[in-house]
Amino acid sequence: MSYKLLIFNAEANTMYDYAPVTQKVTYTTNRNGSAGKLTFTYLQEKPINLTEGAKVQFYVEGKEIFLGFVFVIEQDRWGAVSVTAYDQLRYLKAKASYSFVGKRLGEIIQQIATDMQLQTGNLEDTGYIIPTLTKENTECLDIIEYGLQVTQYNTGKTFVFYDDFGKLSLRESKNMMSDILIGNGSIITDYSYKSDIDSDTYNQVKLVRPNKETGQGDTYIFNDTSTIKKWGLLQKYEKVDENLNEAQINQQGNIMMAYYDRVLKTISVNGVGGVPGLKAGAMAMFKIKDVPELSNGYYLLLDQVKHTFSDGDHTMSVEAKIINS
Repeated sequence: MSYKLLIFNAEANTMYDYAPVTQKVTYTTNRNGSAGKLTFTYLQEKPINLTEGAKVQFYVEGKEIFLGFVFVIEQDRWGAVSVTAYDQLRYLKAKASYSFVGKRLGEIIQQIATDMQLQTGNLEDTGYIIPTLTKENTECLDIIEYGLQVTQYNTGKTFVFYDDFGKLSLRESKNMMSDILIGNGSIITDYSYKSDIDSDTYNQVKLVRPNKETGQGDTYIFNDTSTIKKWGLLQKYEKVDENLNEAQINQQGNIMMAYYDRVLKTISVNGVGGVPGLKAGAMAMFKIKDVPELSNGYYLLLDQVKHTFSDGDHTMSVEAKIINS
C-alpha cells in the first residue's frame, strides 16, 4: 500500500513528504462533536522543517484522505517525534454569539464558516427551516451540533457535519452508504456487542414552549406506557421554540419518541481490513452470525472510525450504532 504524507510550511515555502520516514499513522473521525484527527510518528535523524500550523495532506493509493493543520509536536529523548493534526472543525471550537431566524442548517454553517474564514463544500438541504437559533458565548461547533439535533428532532433524518478534505460538508447519512461488508467474510480480530437503556433511551419526552402571556411554559408530554412498565420512567426534557405551533410540537414529540423509545444497541469491531476514505457518519453493512440482529446483514450508522497505517498494513477499528425496537 502506498501513501503520501505531505507537510507544507507556508512561512518557509517548503513541502516535504514524511511517508518514507513515518513509522505509524492513525486517522480518527467521530460522528459528533470533534474534529478529524491525524497523528503520525517518525524518527528524526536530521532536522526537518515542521512547525505548528503547517498544512498536512494525507493520501492513500492516490485517494484524498485528510487535510488539516499541525497543532501538537512532541519529541522524546530518543528522537521519536509525534505529531497531531486536526481538520477544519478544530477551528470551530472558537466561541461566538449568533441569532439565526428562519434558516436551514446549511445556511447557518455557511455563515459561521464565512465568519471563521473556513472553506465549505457540499451542504445538503435538510428540508427543515429552524425557526430561531440563538446562542451566546458558545463554541461554534456546539452551535452547529445543536442545529443538527433540532433538525433530526423535526425531520427524523440523521445528518452528518464533517470535513471533506478541506471543505466543511453536510450530508444525510443514508447518502453516505458504503459498499463494504464488516463481519463474516471479512477479517475481524475482535468485537464487542452491547445493548442498553442507560445511555440514550427515553420513553417519555417532555417538551416545554415558553409563553410570554402567562409567564410560564406550555407543557407537552409524549410517552409509551408499555416501555415505562417494562423499564421504568426515563424522561427527556427539552425546551422548544416559542414560535412553534401545537401541530409542530406534536410532530417533534412523535419523532423524538420514535428515535429514543428503544433499546440502544452498539457494536465495536477491531482488526477490520482498512477501507480508505471511510468516515464516521457513513453507513456500512455488518454481518455477524453470532449477533442475531446482524446475522442476515444490517446497515449501521458509524459513530467512530479509526484507521491505522503501519508497516504497509491498513486496519480499522469501528464503533457503530444499531437502533431496534
